[in-house]
Amino acid sequence: MGLIFDIKRYAINDGPGIRITIFMKGCPLSCVWCHNPEGLSSRKQKLYTKKKCIGCRTCVDNCPQKALSLTPDGVVTDRSLCDLCGKCAELCPAMAMEISGTEYSIDYLIHEIEKETVFMDRSEGGVTFCGGEPLQHPDMLLEMLRRCGELGIHRAVDTTLLAVPEVVRKVMEHSELFLVDLKHMDTVKHKLYCGVPNDLILSNLRMVAEAGHEFHIRIPLIEGVNADEENITRSAEFLASLPWQHHTVNLLLYHDIGKNKHEKLGTIYNPDHYPMATPSEETVGRSVDIFNQYGIDVIIGG
Repeated sequence: MGLIFDIKRYAINDGPGIRITIFMKGCPLSCVWCHNPEGLSSRKQKLYTKKKCIGCRTCVDNCPQKALSLTPDGVVTDRSLCDLCGKCAELCPAMAMEISGTEYSIDYLIHEIEKETVFMDRSEGGVTFCGGEPLQHPDMLLEMLRRCGELGIHRAVDTTLLAVPEVVRKVMEHSELFLVDLKHMDTVKHKLYCGVPNDLILSNLRMVAEAGHEFHIRIPLIEGVNADEENITRSAEFLASLPWQHHTVNLLLYHDIGKNKHEKLGTIYNPDHYPMATPSEETVGRSVDIFNQYGIDVIIGG
């Protein structure tokens, strides 16, 4: 059973129509710009928002493990004592404490998905399984996809495609759409910025395309990482070589929203200080032109 770290309703950027998005915890990649760092670990984690804290001591006084202390810098957790019971998050009147990762039954999740069908039906929406990386939990994912299929619900999977091909094929059989981020074409740089090489990702993407399964490509466009002319050209060449009907990429312009979440987790954003910036209008325009030259349309955002 995998942990769920968020359930987002009325989502409009996770596939067609209005959707409910289920965020599954755990990811084999470690992208330095990740905007959902609470989804990287497959374990429960605690988040603390210092600016919300009112210093009331409710969490400190009620912690069963006596793992919390109030200091001039806010509430500090002794991680050697904390067992992530969640009592602090439950009692915090300012919602400064949160627990990321809840174990739900498949029956519960299917019930929550079914409650949104009125919005799905009116907008041709559905459910999207996201992460983290949902393919890290194939048994749970496949059972939920199967049951959603029996209910006639459109199924999308937001995936890195870093999984054994057999898992990818099984998920294809029980879904209508993959949402895939193409982060870098150079496998050495992909490993540098994302923690893993990209060979399996690219081979799986080609397999998905050759199987005729629908997929949408999103590229996080980051100045200093992957927005250079060489990488964009290689990306366009690769995508143009696929038997692909959609022929549209979404360019997602870099932002550092993940930085605040790292602060809440007590971890460090971009610890190696890689130069990352929002791409300039010139860079975005050049990228659009390159994709267009290969017959690929571009949408900014989404």
